Amino acid sequence: MKSKATKNDNQFKKASELSDSFAELEGRRPRIMLATMGQDDHYLEVKVVATSFADLGFDVDIGPLFQTPKEAAKQAVENDVHILGVLSLADGNKILIPQVIEELKKYGREDIMVIAGGVIPPNDYQLLIDSGVMIVFSPETNISEAAIDILQLLIES
Repeated sequence: MKSKATKNDNQFKKASELSDSFAELEGRRPRIMLATMGQDDHYLEVKVVATSFADLGFDVDIGPLFQTPKEAAKQAVENDVHILGVLSLADGNKILIPQVIEELKKYGREDIMVIAGGVIPPNDYQLLIDSGVMIVFSPETNISEAAIDILQLLIES
């Protein structure tokens, strides 16, 4: 995901306004947890995405490196997040992301929106959506645009 958002950018402004609208509706900021599971060690990219979402008005949690799906789901539930963003830069997305969705179901937290981003082959997108991922973002996705898409889904639900 690209972080080219600036405070003078119209998409940045729209995402910030949607974040404020969500906070007014829900009584708290939209909360997202970013997780890297398996052997993915691209922590710098996760921090860039986290900082960008924070700039847009999200409360952001970051999971530790090399989480299991069970650990990521548990942390998302304990932190009462609205969104669990799984950043995948390794080849485990077809296995690990559906597993984290199953773990959330065990907690009765199907309401946590799971999104995926990173270097995920386009051929895998439908499999992930079929397993319960709401949106899949490519590395070229502008973070403000991603935030707008996420917030619109949150507000509509």
